[in-house]
Amino acid sequence: MPETRSRTGQGGTPPRNWRERLRRDPRLHDVAWVTLPLRAFLGVTFLYAGFSKLTDHHYLDGKSPLGVRQQMLHAAVGSPISGLVTFSAHQATVTGLLIAFGEIAAGLGVMIGLWTRLAATVGLLLALSFFLTVSWKTTPYYFGSDIVFVFAWTPLLIGGDGGLLSVQSVLRRRVRADLGLSPTPSAQEPLAVTDEVGRRVLLRSGALAGALGFVIAVTGGLLTRTRRGERSARATPHLTPSSTTSGGAGSQTSGQAIAKVSDLQVGDAKSFTGPDGNPAWLLHPSTATFTAFSAVCTHQGCPVQWAGGQFQCPCHGATYDANGQVTGGPAPSPLQSINVKVIDGQVVAT
Repeated sequence: MPETRSRTGQGGTPPRNWRERLRRDPRLHDVAWVTLPLRAFLGVTFLYAGFSKLTDHHYLDGKSPLGVRQQMLHAAVGSPISGLVTFSAHQATVTGLLIAFGEIAAGLGVMIGLWTRLAATVGLLLALSFFLTVSWKTTPYYFGSDIVFVFAWTPLLIGGDGGLLSVQSVLRRRVRADLGLSPTPSAQEPLAVTDEVGRRVLLRSGALAGALGFVIAVTGGLLTRTRRGERSARATPHLTPSSTTSGGAGSQTSGQAIAKVSDLQVGDAKSFTGPDGNPAWLLHPSTATFTAFSAVCTHQGCPVQWAGGQFQCPCHGATYDANGQVTGGPAPSPLQSINVKVIDGQVVAT
């Protein structure tokens, strides 16, 4: 009879359909299985966010409006923790690296189940800091995603990973096996044995965390240096002084070459690096017309994208028309325009 019960479920009666099988599935009553999709989402998202910062050549650039320093100074205005943010902005490199590596640590920790509650604490504090700065002025508050992340971390902070797909759980089982103990502790297990298991698990998990931290630090450093090198190598060449077809014989001018006129059809758009080193967009709205705008959103400095005949900010939803004018969202002013001319068949920023 016990064998029949284990195969068929509660009461020994076989489930009649998939709904009853789903209802009887013990995994749906286990918090660890319920929070597994949340672990995967938060893990991937924070890993992606951290590594994206390390590979962004603007991130640690103190002069770029897309850099962490300028964004912190901008976010400090009106923030309830403005003093702390302003102080951190003066140590922007250290703060920026702490944020990036903190996101990586939080994401990796919850994904593999290594110090999950500590990783969730780090993730929650980061999300809370973003809410109190970047998203603080977003109205209504639920338009900002950071407050959602704050509460998304709380189940893992409270319940941990439940030992499911958890490195910490694997380490604990191995420690118990090394001590000749059963995989799971019994109620009669001496407190001294439990403490010894906990001590060994702490040492092994700490060693593993240290090794992973070293690998991530080295990888992050290499990524940062690589991106900086690429930025220097891709520095946009400037035109040498030359005569122009519109300025008369012998007239001289110089500027930053953006693209050949023949490369853009009417209606096309091309991203480029502006004269100030920040991302920008070149538009070709009509046969004889070229316009250019800074890609720096006037709300929080995020880079806007050209899509569907308008500029769109992926951070907080600001939109601009083809003339750089605000058409929606929280942006307070139009995009900054960039002067361009056609010189010897090339579009040049002047």
